[in-house]
Amino acid sequence: MQENQTFKSGFISIIGRPNVGKSTFLNHVIGQKIAIMSDKPQTTRNKVQGVLTRENSQMIFIDTPGIHKPKHKLGEFMVKVSKNTLREVDLILFMVNAEEKIGKGDEYIMEMLRDTNTPVFLVVNKIDLVHPDELLKFIDEYRQRMDFAEIIPISALEGNNVERLLETIEKYLPEGPQYYPSDQITDHPERFIISELIREKVLHLTREEVPHSVAVVIDQIRRDERNENLIHVMATIMVERDSQKGIIIGKGGKLLKEIGTLARRDIEMLLGSKVYLELWVKVQKDWRNKISYLRDFGYREDEY
Repeated sequence: MQENQTFKSGFISIIGRPNVGKSTFLNHVIGQKIAIMSDKPQTTRNKVQGVLTRENSQMIFIDTPGIHKPKHKLGEFMVKVSKNTLREVDLILFMVNAEEKIGKGDEYIMEMLRDTNTPVFLVVNKIDLVHPDELLKFIDEYRQRMDFAEIIPISALEGNNVERLLETIEKYLPEGPQYYPSDQITDHPERFIISELIREKVLHLTREEVPHSVAVVIDQIRRDERNENLIHVMATIMVERDSQKGIIIGKGGKLLKEIGTLARRDIEMLLGSKVYLELWVKVQKDWRNKISYLRDFGYREDEY
């Protein structure tokens, strides 16, 4: 850090409808996978903090669950987390998909955002998929509905204009301390990220009836006594119905093996070590509507 330049730091919430690319953006900025990505909406359940430390600033990003109309206790929890986050940050990125018309979900979010004194950026994602003329019309529609501090179009997947967004965020941040060490990229424990990486593979490989009924519980992580370069990870995939258990295991255990193979690669990259991954599947009927199970699986309202 240069002597004559003050250090700035702050918390930035990324908010938006499900599936607009919030997790893709966060992973691109941090340069490592810490948020799960799936083409199925509402896959982010907890706040994920990504930490980006630059020469004169530290940005702590919070990727919130997509705002949606809740259908069960887990859904209510997810929306509550998103709303609470808005009260504790220095800047809000309202992310929208350039390919989608303004919907009720966007109107609902803007209604919430009008009540806040925090600066709000409109971040238009997926600009690589639309014609520039369409993009201008799209931006104009949002501009008429709300007064944004900044409007910045990006492609999180391609990385287009992301640097400009980061430089603009820096300008808005208050002077502040470095909250995290320079090499730390998230405040989540490794257990949480490992469970999310496994859940991502389940979402990626299973059909419609499974995704949101899935939770992953890490039972044990330990180093091998005879080989310190090998880490044993034991995890249980929780579902709500016997039929879902059958789908996840697959014929002759084939799908579960594929989930394990893909998850193990990501976990090895995260831990920088060889991993032996053991997966089990367990049925816990209607867990998404039972507060005690939600708490057991890591969804704690009192932390937000």
